[in-house]
Amino acid sequence: MHMSDALLSPPVAVAAGVAAAALIVAAGRQVKRSPADSRLVPMMGVMGAFVFAAQMINFTIPGTGSSGHIVGGILLAAFLGPWAAFLTLASVIIIQCLIFADGGLMALGCNIINMGAMSCLVGYPLIFKPIVGRKFTNGRIVAASLLACVASLELGAVAVVGETELSGITALPAGPFLAFMTPIHLLIGIGEGLATAAVLCFVKARRPELIEETPGEVLPGKSFRKAVVWFAIAAVVLGCGLAWFASSNPDGLEWSIEKVAGTSELVAEHTTSLTTAASAVQASTAVIPDYSSSLSGIIGSAMVVLLVWVVVSLIRRPAGAIQKVDNENNPS
Repeated sequence: MHMSDALLSPPVAVAAGVAAAALIVAAGRQVKRSPADSRLVPMMGVMGAFVFAAQMINFTIPGTGSSGHIVGGILLAAFLGPWAAFLTLASVIIIQCLIFADGGLMALGCNIINMGAMSCLVGYPLIFKPIVGRKFTNGRIVAASLLACVASLELGAVAVVGETELSGITALPAGPFLAFMTPIHLLIGIGEGLATAAVLCFVKARRPELIEETPGEVLPGKSFRKAVVWFAIAAVVLGCGLAWFASSNPDGLEWSIEKVAGTSELVAEHTTSLTTAASAVQASTAVIPDYSSSLSGIIGSAMVVLLVWVVVSLIRRPAGAIQKVDNENNPS
């Protein structure tokens, strides 16, 4: 569902960018206010790496000629909570954009909202959590995962159509575009829901303490490190092994555009200075465009871990610095 710059006008792109930045700031504040937990940063990093690698595996949608990949927002939120999950998924989308040219730079704000906000900040708190409740049975996990993933992807699909229509720079009539986007992302959402439920049920059976607000004792250091290592290994396996078996069919957005316009490669009718500048910047930062390296999975996962660590460190540093100054000024 990564939008390209060709779908968006500068005003829509800038408005979405401002909104996405505001949500990232809000997420940073929420993470900063959360109780100090030495497990948060490694879990954000390793789960971000896991989702990055998992997104590289497009699965075929039978009978359509299309494919899809998980977004991962519901899965991240189930482990990290909605705000930390949003910050992590935003980091994944930023790395995909800047390093791999997956999604346009001008469209970055829209992509963060359509995939990150719709899943972590809407689908998870409004659908997943109310269905699961406090019981966290396997049946509730499956139902919640399916409904939350489907709803999140459908909301994202509608947002893509709305942003494209508001931009008005491509020959994509809203009605037919929406008619293709919603059913194909319904099927993709079902696939993601099943994958999310499988991971959550597996973790619940073995390490339920890792899941947000699941009753259980706090993992001891050795067990927690083991869990982090297992997710890191899973990210490597997904990124380096299973990614080779990913479907080559166009994803849901590309497939929908091709059905409506006859081609998935759209060119904006009017080029602006912002569009040109964004393309130039992305061309200079995208050192592995289209995941062209066999090591894309490992490189991308490592960069997500690094970006998450930098972001969270910057978020939490001021509070630590302020506390240190207060202690120095008010010795006990």
